[in-house]
Amino acid sequence: MKTQRKFSSEFKAKVALEALKERESITELAKKYDLHPNQITTWKKDFISNASSIFESGTKKKTEESDHEKEKLYQAIGQLKVENDFLKKALS
Repeated sequence: MKTQRKFSSEFKAKVALEALKERESITELAKKYDLHPNQITTWKKDFISNASSIFESGTKKKTEESDHEKEKLYQAIGQLKVENDFLKKALS
């Protein structure tokens, strides 16, 4: 039984861009990259449908900053919980 191959997002984008250029047919690209033509068509559709997200301003950056802030807050909560439990035991 064959194992499923995994492709990097850079490779998928490269193939999708070549398919969009239409210099070679999907069948020729499939032979060139040892892929099934349906896979190239799927990557091409995904590329087109997600192309507008490239021009969104700072959404990803804001998400990364909020994730970092959440992580810092969770660390502070954990530290306070440990200190609180320690003080409860010391008073008992």
